[in-house]
Amino acid sequence: MIVIRTPQSIFKAGGAIDNGAFSGRWHFSFDEYYDPKYVRFGNLRVFNDDTLSPGATWPLHHHAEIEVVTYCAEGEFLHVDERGKGGVLQKGWVQHTTVGQGMSHSEVNNRPDIPLRFIQMWFMPKARRLKPSVEQKKVTQEERTNKFLPLVSNTHPEALKIASDASVYSAFLKAGRSIKHPISKNKGGYLYLLEGGAIKIANHKVNPLGAAMITGETGINISAESDSELLLVEVTLD
Repeated sequence: MIVIRTPQSIFKAGGAIDNGAFSGRWHFSFDEYYDPKYVRFGNLRVFNDDTLSPGATWPLHHHAEIEVVTYCAEGEFLHVDERGKGGVLQKGWVQHTTVGQGMSHSEVNNRPDIPLRFIQMWFMPKARRLKPSVEQKKVTQEERTNKFLPLVSNTHPEALKIASDASVYSAFLKAGRSIKHPISKNKGGYLYLLEGGAIKIANHKVNPLGAAMITGETGINISAESDSELLLVEVTLD
């Protein structure tokens, strides 16, 4: 089954933060937003598409017992935490954080002149009280052109590992091209068109900033009407 989420079905957030402002598109219940239809998708708990104004900082805040994946969609993302660990992400790059026992961190727009847009995903961990860690991966557009490139996965040796039964893929799909992707048994996919498009998945159309929830399928076939940036999350379903 494939269920399409229109851009209008995704919650829009916004407000002031340190040195600027943010705007967000929150796909699942988060902070003051709650919708019983969209609490989580399998062990994917949070999927936020946030934009920070030039030089803005999401203030230092504490988390525990989550696995975090951050994808830079535009600009430069800087992760800073209480241990002095972190790093800068550029467009297409990815970072994985095991929060585990607990971590205070902040998200920073590393550029004073342009906005930062990043997608942040939270997954429920396989185990508790893990040691906090941060690692990241550089990705070129060529590596993900017309194919799903594994960014975070425990089944692909070149991907960042995660303490959760989850995989995250990115793709840059050129206009007129199509790609296929298998879906493992007992798993589902969450597909996001974060730039460009529209795209078609099976006989369904996904408009820019729309998403598709995929369950009970053995695979998907996606075609692009125009150049498209895609993220695909594959998770275990209940």
